[in-house]
Amino acid sequence: MVKRIVVVGLALVGAWSCATAPVAPPAFFVEDLPEAAATRLKLDDRIAAEDAWDALKTNRPELARKYLLKLGTANPVREAGLAYVDLIAGDLAAAEARFNSSVSITPDMIPSRVGLVQIHESRRDRDKAFAELKEILDRAPGHRWAAPRFEALRADLVREATAAARTAYAAGNRETAKREFLKVLAYAPESPAIHLELARLLRQEKNAAAALPHYRAAVEGQKADKALLREYAEFLAEAGELGLSLEILERLAAAEPKDAAVGKKVEEIKSKLGVYELPSQYDAIPSLEAVTREDLAALIGVKFGDFLAAPGPRTEILTDIATSWAQRFIVKVASLEIMAGSVNHTFQPRRIINRADLADAAVRLIGVLQQRGAKFVPLVETRRIQIADVGPDNFYYSPISKALAYQVMALTPERRFDPDRTVSGAEAVRVLDIILGLAK
Repeated sequence: MVKRIVVVGLALVGAWSCATAPVAPPAFFVEDLPEAAATRLKLDDRIAAEDAWDALKTNRPELARKYLLKLGTANPVREAGLAYVDLIAGDLAAAEARFNSSVSITPDMIPSRVGLVQIHESRRDRDKAFAELKEILDRAPGHRWAAPRFEALRADLVREATAAARTAYAAGNRETAKREFLKVLAYAPESPAIHLELARLLRQEKNAAAALPHYRAAVEGQKADKALLREYAEFLAEAGELGLSLEILERLAAAEPKDAAVGKKVEEIKSKLGVYELPSQYDAIPSLEAVTREDLAALIGVKFGDFLAAPGPRTEILTDIATSWAQRFIVKVASLEIMAGSVNHTFQPRRIINRADLADAAVRLIGVLQQRGAKFVPLVETRRIQIADVGPDNFYYSPISKALAYQVMALTPERRFDPDRTVSGAEAVRVLDIILGLAK
């Protein structure tokens, strides 16, 4: 009996020693192979890639390497997979080089970007990790692994930079405070409170040009804050932007008609603007040989003031209009998207316009007037209009065709529109007067 027990015990020990030990998962997260990347592979390569990824996820990097080496050398899947092999082995430098090679071939290769995030995290390089997480979310919004990581990291970075900025400001170190506030805005651009703190700091330094965009962003994020609107109006008045200041104060006065202080400020600014609200530049527009964007904005703002009194849907941040005599009108037409600013937040007020620009502004203006109740009826169907020098592939073909259909602009006897020809003051006034007549 004893012998039999010993034999059974030895058999169990032998069986246990032959069993496969469980494999620990890899120390790093391995992102799934994207379906889009896999489907572009040949069948044999796809099978090898999927087998490699299974091996990576079960912490068998050397087996994964064997499968991956079957793929072509200029293959982003191969590079990403071999990078994970290096990552699991702890060779961060080699892994980083391969991940970078993979995204240089295919920028949308999310597994490589996930790997880069983990390398930056291992090195405690949070700014690089943040930037890479943002790249992932730009390509895959709501990514299950990256999104919570991004939000947690951003919250930490914002909290630390905000605390550093406020500490520096309290200690009188303005340069450090500005740098840290700007860092916060790099992490979280839509932070009205931070925009406001930075705007106030810059205002104290008498740097109105730098403070202005931050005040605008703060107001855009807190439109219902009347105290902030009043502060903004006071800042604008200090900065010499009386037209914009008056516009805001008039809105406040309309909302709070019993506020004597606001009413008094409105009258003060109106008195000042009465001297130069419409300076000689405006009176000179009809005689100009070439009209600029600020000239056209002023013409629209003055002629259609009653129609455009209600503010536009958004506040346009424009960085190059502080010295423009027509800034009040520029802000109005830009907020209504009658004349839009560029992607870099400039308006180019002194750029000379051509007939294509005028047609575009005219049609946009008609659209705004229609939204506000004006009746405009095309007199000609656009499909019947034939233009000798503007084809359907021209960027301005649609607004030019509509301007002709409404008959606010015309072709030459040769059926040419001359889209690149500069616009005189007389022509700009004539077109806008036609639109004004139709609107009434």
